[in-house]
Amino acid sequence: MSQGGMQQAKKCEGLRFRHGGPGNTGKQMSSGSLMKEKAVTQKGKTLSMSSTPDSTIKPQPRPSDRLNPKTIDPFSAQSRTPSAFAAIYSKGGIPCRLIHGSVKHKLQWDCLPETLPFDPLLITFAEGLRETRHPHTFVSKEGFKELLLVEGAAQKAIPLLPRLVPVLKAALAHSNDEVFERGLDALVQLSAVVGPALNDHLKHVLSCLSKRHMSKKFKDQTTDALQKLEQYGGKESLTIIKSKIPTYCSISS
Repeated sequence: MSQGGMQQAKKCEGLRFRHGGPGNTGKQMSSGSLMKEKAVTQKGKTLSMSSTPDSTIKPQPRPSDRLNPKTIDPFSAQSRTPSAFAAIYSKGGIPCRLIHGSVKHKLQWDCLPETLPFDPLLITFAEGLRETRHPHTFVSKEGFKELLLVEGAAQKAIPLLPRLVPVLKAALAHSNDEVFERGLDALVQLSAVVGPALNDHLKHVLSCLSKRHMSKKFKDQTTDALQKLEQYGGKESLTIIKSKIPTYCSISS
């Protein structure tokens, strides 16, 4: 080989030495492939982990959730619980049933009403006055009325007045107009039976009557009821009524 060729060969060998030689090129390619394969494997693991139920990302609670907590819908079917009267009625605890007539409904008693104890039946009927569903509305109203018509009703009802009047007050304070009307009728019926004995408890219900008395819709109805309370309660009742409802017009005026 000539001297020029030997120099050219050494020059090429020096270049291969600086770039790592032929063997190093294969190592670089092998290392690149391993890195690529490792990246693909790592990506696959990440995808598989993210697809599992345990690693599902849950939404973070918003600050407004504390200000607007979840509440139960009071009008949903599941949240409705039967009232005391409805529960007793469904279990057969009320000794009468509604009989549907072609023109007028009536009650059928399991036994004579005069043989039944007023405690707690009369109070149970009074609690049923707040019902808004049929047949509870009719049974409670008619049962209260018919029980007070039996012989000796006054002697049986007077001892119950401290417990009975608050129940009637709840009906008179109810937002439903029909419930209020049933409570008003029941109060007048009770007054007709017990007479002046109701005067000691009259002030507790007059506040409810005063609010309705100021409305145009119930003014005549409440006035008529108050006049009957005065009639059955005597002169003492007029003083009590006037103290709570100054605008009341007495039957004697």
